Amino acid sequence: MSTVHQPDPKDRPARLTVGVIGAGRVGPALAASLQLAGHRPVAASGVSEASRKRAAELLPDVPIVPPAEVMKRADLVLLTVPDDALPGLVEGLAETGAVRPGQLLVHTSGRYGAKVLDPALRAGALPLALHPAMTFTGTPVDVQRLAGCSFGVTAPDELRLAAEALVIEMGGEPEWIAEENRPLYHAALALGANHLVTLVAQSLELLRTAGVAAPDRMLGPLLGAALDNALRSGDAALTGPVARGDAGTVAAHVQQLREHAPQAVAGYLAMARATADRALAHGLLKPELAEDLLGVLADGTDGTEGDAR
Repeated sequence: MSTVHQPDPKDRPARLTVGVIGAGRVGPALAASLQLAGHRPVAASGVSEASRKRAAELLPDVPIVPPAEVMKRADLVLLTVPDDALPGLVEGLAETGAVRPGQLLVHTSGRYGAKVLDPALRAGALPLALHPAMTFTGTPVDVQRLAGCSFGVTAPDELRLAAEALVIEMGGEPEWIAEENRPLYHAALALGANHLVTLVAQSLELLRTAGVAAPDRMLGPLLGAALDNALRSGDAALTGPVARGDAGTVAAHVQQLREHAPQAVAGYLAMARATADRALAHGLLKPELAEDLLGVLADGTDGTEGDAR
């Protein structure tokens, strides 16, 4: 957890006009949060009908205008576009003269640090990378979820206090990420959050196939406890047939998945191998049981009937 304290009033940014370029799920929520802190959203850009509706819900009375007009109206501009679109957007804004000296440009990409904003920096902008470590729905609940949310912060040293102050004003917790560590930082978050959704969705589907009437009610307490244990204890929280070395049970799992959900086999095997490696390294999986288990995982076959408890 970050140990950054609330900044002194003199370190907090003045009340700013705020613009959003890319009214996806993130930008309007951040602008709405900044509005609660006293800043004033004045313009947003959005192409799709969904983005326009989202902006209208979270930022009522804020006009939808072209990106160049957002740049003209706002002291602080949130660049909340997909990662792959960000470099081209920044270059285009700088080349067309849309960037004003002293203007705060904030992108929310986890992948990039502040250097992706270098074209705007050369035009006099103040570059900040503020990535909220949160999943967004595009609804007002996102603003509430920002309370206590960690932000990956990267900025020039002279803008560090301003960046941290903006995060705190949104209710977040700033965590400094070095420029060179941004891709690794983002990979870690994607591994945990994005892949978790895939795993849970697959588990729900399999439980329905097995005849469970309310798989969400069955999984909720189990996954909640597993997540809590993992956050508290790390690898010591590993349980289940892989950590125990029950090769027969794992073989039965693979056989059933091949029959009922072949699309899930590769993911099951990959995660089981990773789990076995960690359990073995941390002394949870006994070496004498690991050989048979790893044999099952190596070829994905049920070479033995085993005990499918």
